[in-house]
Amino acid sequence: MELNMGSEEMMTTSVENVQEMVKKDPSSVPERFHLITNNDDNSNISTVSSDVPVIDLSLVCDGNEEEIKKLDSACADWGFFQIINHGIDEEVLHGMKNTASEFLKLPLEEKNKYPPKDIQGYGQAQSFLTSKEQKLDWEDVLMLFIYPLSYRKLEYWPTSPPELKDAIETYSAEVHKVAEKLLRVLSVMMGMDKETLLAMHKEVMHVLRVNYYPPCPMPERVLGVSAHSDSTSLTILMQDDDITALQIRRDDGWLPIKPIPNALVVNIGDVIEIWSNGKYKSIEHRAVTNKYKARTSFASFLTPTPDVELEPLNQLVDPLNPQKFYKKITYFDYVSSSLEKKLETKPLRKNAN
Repeated sequence: MELNMGSEEMMTTSVENVQEMVKKDPSSVPERFHLITNNDDNSNISTVSSDVPVIDLSLVCDGNEEEIKKLDSACADWGFFQIINHGIDEEVLHGMKNTASEFLKLPLEEKNKYPPKDIQGYGQAQSFLTSKEQKLDWEDVLMLFIYPLSYRKLEYWPTSPPELKDAIETYSAEVHKVAEKLLRVLSVMMGMDKETLLAMHKEVMHVLRVNYYPPCPMPERVLGVSAHSDSTSLTILMQDDDITALQIRRDDGWLPIKPIPNALVVNIGDVIEIWSNGKYKSIEHRAVTNKYKARTSFASFLTPTPDVELEPLNQLVDPLNPQKFYKKITYFDYVSSSLEKKLETKPLRKNAN
């Protein structure tokens, strides 16, 4: 679940469509997709038996103190949680999944009518290549700006199937409401008025990324998405109910997140980690592949506007150890720096002054 907002020069390299590659030869994987080796820790699956916290968003919004404490602990100790009773109708969730599935079944020439440019459009995930040697993720993506409306480029919004545009509009509007609810609660948890965190964004920007992971003949060597943290405030993910693929870094290993039907996965992004001076954690995560079944996920990235300045909030600096662990930087410069460090596993670094 990674958001890139870099310059167009980084998006000119053509990479073969993974879905089509599998259709042509379902038994082989080009060397550039081999991300896992026997000499690194990527194959270490955490033996921890616990699952990520499950938060009842309706209780949180009703002011239930126990559930709010549970959310605070999830943000601080896990950086990931699943939310239930989030208020999005099952019909809306399934409508998004079903119409996207119909789009992904279209012939490649139809999908190629929306080539990726300026982070929007359809194509292979590594349209944002930083080097010719960069390893590739086993996925194709459709990325669209949702909000603000002025950022939308409708020429990248697929017109087939005809129901897809309305499904994206409806689903994304509901997810945006959920994000605003969470940001209001986080604002209070961070010692501010409930509207302050929203105001700090100037305007909550929203990008939808539809990820398609074809079956992979070498799941032990190939990742759907390589390890990263998100350069967002929040990321909200809808995933397939029957495939466990998302994993988070936990206790020197990788902990799978088991899907809960109709739940949404939320993770804290780098922006909130910086504003909270590290109290709330932006955790590395990845998606693995499987040999037998395709998987689709829907990541909604919520961020501040590019000119917003990021630095730890004074009220979240320990008076007994008054140190800010992150230097002041604009969001635009932070994302640009993250892109330059894309080959590192986690671009966010604590910068003690």
